[in-house]
Amino acid sequence: MLLKLSVLFLTPLVSGLLIYLLPKGRKQSFRLLLVFAGSYLFAITITHILPELYVSHGEVHGIGVFVLLGFFLQQVLEYFSAGVEHGHIHAHEGHAHKPLSSIMLLVALCIHAFLEGGLLAQPATMGPVYDLNAILLGIVLHRAPAAFALMAVLTAQLGTRKLATLYLLVFSVAAPVGLLISTYFVETSVLSENGLMYLYALVSGNFLHISTTIVFESSPDHRFNARKLAVAMAGAASALAIEYVV
Repeated sequence: MLLKLSVLFLTPLVSGLLIYLLPKGRKQSFRLLLVFAGSYLFAITITHILPELYVSHGEVHGIGVFVLLGFFLQQVLEYFSAGVEHGHIHAHEGHAHKPLSSIMLLVALCIHAFLEGGLLAQPATMGPVYDLNAILLGIVLHRAPAAFALMAVLTAQLGTRKLATLYLLVFSVAAPVGLLISTYFVETSVLSENGLMYLYALVSGNFLHISTTIVFESSPDHRFNARKLAVAMAGAASALAIEYVV
């Protein structure tokens, strides 16, 4: 538990602070990292999380409904975040988007991070549902560029590093809090094991939305790009290797 909490907290915190250390203008490398992360997240959801949910839970129709709810919930959250959770740095690219409210941006990202933390909750009162290490890696690959993008947007919007860093700390705490609360609710029977399964399904829907958005938006005008295709295939292959080899 301590290791998961530490990784969930430190990954976005360190990644967000890197914006002050790394040189600007390396958009291509940043986008390729996003493609790898998106492809890994998509593959691990399709080949690992969803099959385990359907095997572990008899009410398959209910699982599907919550996957759909999670998919469209993420669409609603992205209305407020404008895609920061999958690496969009609108404030630095000059797109004609409505100005983001920093508070609403933070709230939307924290809701998503809170749900992600809940996905890692497998209390001692219930047996293992799936390989947590594979899921944790997917969350790390996703949250690192998201935190980097968040800091780019907040620094531009707020005009002060101190306040932007404070927002980053709040964002970094959201996933660990989600993990702790979900675990506590199940161990104290506030949330049933079936309820936790539905939470897993909801987050799976979130993952499907984010990962497919990353992969499809990585190719403007749907042009073929061999490098991005190779990176996407590498991300999917990594997920398969963890699922079937490791």
